[in-house]
Amino acid sequence: MVRVVTEEGEQLGVMTLRDALNLANERATDLVEVAPNAEPPVCRLLDYGKYKYAQTKKEKESRKGQKSTELREVRFRPTTGDHDIQAKSRTIQKLLAEGSKVKVSVQFRGRSITHPELGVTMLKRVAETFQDLAKLERAPSMEGRMLSIILAPGTPQAKPQAAAPPKPEAPPPQTTQSTS
Repeated sequence: MVRVVTEEGEQLGVMTLRDALNLANERATDLVEVAPNAEPPVCRLLDYGKYKYAQTKKEKESRKGQKSTELREVRFRPTTGDHDIQAKSRTIQKLLAEGSKVKVSVQFRGRSITHPELGVTMLKRVAETFQDLAKLERAPSMEGRMLSIILAPGTPQAKPQAAAPPKPEAPPPQTTQSTS
């Protein structure tokens, strides 16, 4: 026994599965079980091909509205010069403006790994450069021979500052009337 419902939502009542299948054949539609846990199970008369097509269109539309953020990477070395840092900073600024997260890495080669503090200072300098445009999502951390931070687009959360004490109001100027 199944409860049969039309495509428009009209209830046709409870009938045997064989009768429901015969009714679906007469109407040239498919019999689709929509609520298997109900008592009795609910089946709908509809064109299953059209239904699946509509579902895939809905999924595509919902995916269109989603914004995916990419993780892009910009690499430095501990010996990167100031001018090169400025050039790569423009690249970082462009990537942040596009809405991508940026992984800024310092790659150590050879004996330079013995001085990770050079990489930390470089990353801090880059992070300070972009403190107005991006928020620091991950602090400097070592991953093998790479030291990296992640900058996310958007303004950082403003830290609540202590309210300044109210300024005392100046007393109103006193006027004296001279009686002569």
